[in-house]
Amino acid sequence: MSEEQSNNPQWERGVLEKVALSAIKEQRSTRRWNIFIKLAFLTYLVVVLVIGMGWIGGRDVTQGSHTALVEINGVISSGSQASADKIMGGLRAAFKDKNTKGVVIRINSPGGSPVQAGYIYDEIKRLRAKHPGVPLYAVVEDICASGGYYIAAAADKIYVDKASIIGSIGVLMDGFGFTGTMEKLGVERRLLAAGENKGFLDPFSPMQDQQKVHAQTMLSDIHQQFISVVRQGRGKRLKETPDMFSGLLWVGQKSIDLGLADALGSLDHVAREVVKAEDIVDFSLQENIAERVARRFGAATAEALVKLGGLGGLNIR
Repeated sequence: MSEEQSNNPQWERGVLEKVALSAIKEQRSTRRWNIFIKLAFLTYLVVVLVIGMGWIGGRDVTQGSHTALVEINGVISSGSQASADKIMGGLRAAFKDKNTKGVVIRINSPGGSPVQAGYIYDEIKRLRAKHPGVPLYAVVEDICASGGYYIAAAADKIYVDKASIIGSIGVLMDGFGFTGTMEKLGVERRLLAAGENKGFLDPFSPMQDQQKVHAQTMLSDIHQQFISVVRQGRGKRLKETPDMFSGLLWVGQKSIDLGLADALGSLDHVAREVVKAEDIVDFSLQENIAERVARRFGAATAEALVKLGGLGGLNIR
């Protein structure tokens, strides 16, 4: 610093102003950068939330011939990923696409609600009649039992793996009885009802013979509906045996021998060799975040309470 600068107060003021201005600019730059980072993170969260909730997006228009896939995984029930609403929505989109050469439902299900399975079966029949040029095949992975097989019976052909489990053509109604436990604990059941059968199969009361007979009649009626669907779907291919509709299960090759399935084959095999459209487009409706949370904390809790009450529900499995 020169002697002239040290004796010049204007010079010192100028230096201080430059330092202050530099500090202010740096603060502004830092603040703008922080705001940008926060806005970018907020935008990212909003996009993830919107996509997760299923508010945007959708299937792009497909290009070229393809095999349309609709997955049926897990227990078939209302509100689940294998509900009739989701499966039928995927099937409608698959048949509607002008580039769909064939539809494959890939099944890995132990069964479930006869009503939900019936809805899907009827919708497959309707769509096949509306689009006679588009075949529909069922491909079985690990298991295709009861309600799963009920749906598969609507397919033009059923393909299985040699180790797949097929069958269980039957109906059940399960629950629990606590009368013995209540007697040991000294608990008295006080049930008031208007209508002699309003407490039908109440788990805290002794089972009544006439109610048991009525329940068995209902199960038999639904069982006959199931048998009719299988006979209509499989036609002359079915080689009926005395135990075919008893609820038994068979492995893949045996199911082919019995006419419950047609041949061995995976999804890729069917798309490539049967449909002749190797490209596979998945039309399965995916579960969004809101549905997943609701199902996990809502439907699961309700189902547990119903089962605890004794009448576990009607299932073809």
